[in-house]
Amino acid sequence: MELNIKDILEKDEFSKSNIISLLESESEDRTLLFKKSAEIKEKYIGNKVWFRGLIEFSNICGKDCLYCGIRKGNKNLNRYNLSDDEILAAAKFAYTNRYGSIALQSGELESQFITDRIENLLHKIKELSNGELGVTLSVGEQKPTTYKKWYDAGAHRYLLRVESTNQSLYQKIHPNDSNHDFNKRLACLKSLQDIGYQTGTGVMIGLPFQTMDDLAGDLLFMKEFNIDMCGMGPYIEHADTPLIEHAGNLMPLKDRFDLTLKMIALIRIMMKDINIVAATALQAIDPIGREKAVKIGANILMPNITPGKYRDSYKLYDNKPCTDDSAEDCQSCLEARVSLADAEVVYGEWGDSKHYEGRRQ
Repeated sequence: MELNIKDILEKDEFSKSNIISLLESESEDRTLLFKKSAEIKEKYIGNKVWFRGLIEFSNICGKDCLYCGIRKGNKNLNRYNLSDDEILAAAKFAYTNRYGSIALQSGELESQFITDRIENLLHKIKELSNGELGVTLSVGEQKPTTYKKWYDAGAHRYLLRVESTNQSLYQKIHPNDSNHDFNKRLACLKSLQDIGYQTGTGVMIGLPFQTMDDLAGDLLFMKEFNIDMCGMGPYIEHADTPLIEHAGNLMPLKDRFDLTLKMIALIRIMMKDINIVAATALQAIDPIGREKAVKIGANILMPNITPGKYRDSYKLYDNKPCTDDSAEDCQSCLEARVSLADAEVVYGEWGDSKHYEGRRQ
């Protein structure tokens, strides 16, 4: 007998078919899903939101992912690389404004220079903040020894999005070469976990070729892998990428947005105490997209504190919002957005994943 949505939501564990039913829910059933995820967020996280000051410090990338605007092969892009002083000034802004944490993000590059540079920056960030500023890194695939160096230098969270956990779909959205290896991606995630990082991953929702079965598999993967943080958002196409040729076959943006909210609600129900980011890409589709995500499960926001003149050049997808805002504008805007979602920003705390604390014990 097929279970109705109410019965599924009362279960302790979801099967793949349960998840697909929830992802396909509409009207009253969809409302039930969001009500359940909001209740779980309130119980395990509270109505709190933590900031991660986002520093997109370089758009130079060694990879050629078929969906990404900063891919190596995109020649219609001004490349940039912040100086150490610019990065440290942004970190100082975050510390002065009591953000609690920053996130250093860039294109993916592997070299001894990159390893040493980030290690040096981590020491300086810890020094300028008296060890009080938490640091998330999101700089792609690296050797385990590199991850360990950065961990020892003070980074304690790492986000490495897999974008799809179905290997066959992964291969359709990446070049077929050794530089874009699905198993290497998973091995890097495992290394991060073994070293001791709070480990995060995530996927794009609404990709060409993607099915509900794929998305249900993504959620089950994240639960089985026992992630501490999740950052996932809608796929938004970029004109200067190979995947743009499939734009005519994509589901409408509003459907990708709605499906992303359902994915956020579901991961909150399935992994009650992880950290979940309300992705900026949601706001590219709906002006109050991030608030909607906070209401139904997300608890992390990432105000962009990259110096303004560079922001238009870190364009993973078209119509990226907030590229004209100053760091101060971004902060006050997000504070207002959080209050609209009946939540409050917690200042001066790292906002560590409660799930991580339980997993490490």
